[in-house]
Amino acid sequence: MIKINSITKRYPTITALDNISLNVNKQEFFGLLGPNGAGKTTLMNLLVGYLNPDQGDIHIAGEKVTQDGLHTRKNIGLVPQSLALYDDLSAQDNLDIFGSFYHIEKNLLKERIKEKLESVQLYERRKDKVKTFSGGMKRRLNLVASMLHDPPILLCDEPTVGIDPQSRNAIFDYLLMLNEQGKTIVYTTHYMEEAERLCKRIAIIDFGKIIAEGTIDELIEKLPYDETILITKNQVTKGKIDLLKSFGSVVDEDDHFQLKPNAGFQLSQFFSSLEKNTISYKFVELHKPTLESYFLHLTGRRLRD
Repeated sequence: MIKINSITKRYPTITALDNISLNVNKQEFFGLLGPNGAGKTTLMNLLVGYLNPDQGDIHIAGEKVTQDGLHTRKNIGLVPQSLALYDDLSAQDNLDIFGSFYHIEKNLLKERIKEKLESVQLYERRKDKVKTFSGGMKRRLNLVASMLHDPPILLCDEPTVGIDPQSRNAIFDYLLMLNEQGKTIVYTTHYMEEAERLCKRIAIIDFGKIIAEGTIDELIEKLPYDETILITKNQVTKGKIDLLKSFGSVVDEDDHFQLKPNAGFQLSQFFSSLEKNTISYKFVELHKPTLESYFLHLTGRRLRD
């Protein structure tokens, strides 16, 4: 559906994207995960044709994307990071204006506006001015505006920044419904939990480069260890350091010991040994590898740094 071939985009002082190549399959929910300034928004602007790359090319449904290629833009709905709404107009008036850009027949547009506002729980507020809306409501309306022409592809550039949990969940539910209905979605975020909840496949981008790509399970499997075990530090466990070290390397933290198991570690054997040495399982926490673990392993820093 989307083929990105060796894209490079430079600005006067930085290289925003450095030889990026990606494929997004039809009807896929694809995540682009990376910190602020990693190049996510630049890539979205290239996908929609707002910018031309310095090198490489992008094809959507077999057609090359260019700044002059209006036909490819008709196949795309863009939810920008910055809100694109008229504050002094009602939600209904905003959507009427956006619908007119795509020359949608009047009755069809009316049906779509009603259906989509109901889907994001805004229909009862359709006559209210946008400036009276909360940030989350504006984000939901912004999403609806991008879908009025019923495009097969939706590009979402951090659509939940700075909103309340209720609106975030409403957006998630709506996007998952659209994906189930066959929409191809590309979703940029710097929130690990969003990528894990929504995306079937993920590319991690940092400093304009793709540093990893795959499903969450595929990425986590690349970690050099399976799990970390935390043991609460107390009078019982303090005297059992040698026991813990027999199962792996131990790091002494402020209020716990962190155990990274040796190769061939058997969890059942570990708990059996703890029981024999009067260490309750209640003092033990298992920490499975996560997407954040993988990002930290790759970059040496946390995503929000």
